[in-house]
Amino acid sequence: MGELPKVLAIIGPTAVGKTAVGIRVAKELNGEIVSADARQLYRGMNVGTAKPSIEELQSVPYHLIDIVEPGEYFSAGIYAEMGHKVILDLISRGKLPIIVGGSGLYFRALV
Repeated sequence: MGELPKVLAIIGPTAVGKTAVGIRVAKELNGEIVSADARQLYRGMNVGTAKPSIEELQSVPYHLIDIVEPGEYFSAGIYAEMGHKVILDLISRGKLPIIVGGSGLYFRALV
């Protein structure tokens, strides 16, 4: 049996520095960030969500941010399905998936 692919998770409360750590780790370890935040996935909801800045979003590849319109139906199950596809794609391209977020529900749905 082969070694399982590695996935890193940086999970915690809002505004403790998860984004900065995730970016640094992604740059050092050839990774890409998979957001596990239940609010950052909504377009236009930048205030009050601690969404990464434009500069941060441009510094390393991010996934599952700004993917849903406010008012559009979305669930942890849909998130998990999308997240699994992203993670499998990253692994297939030799990238380290780095799950970053504060939503325990979405993180648990994903793992």
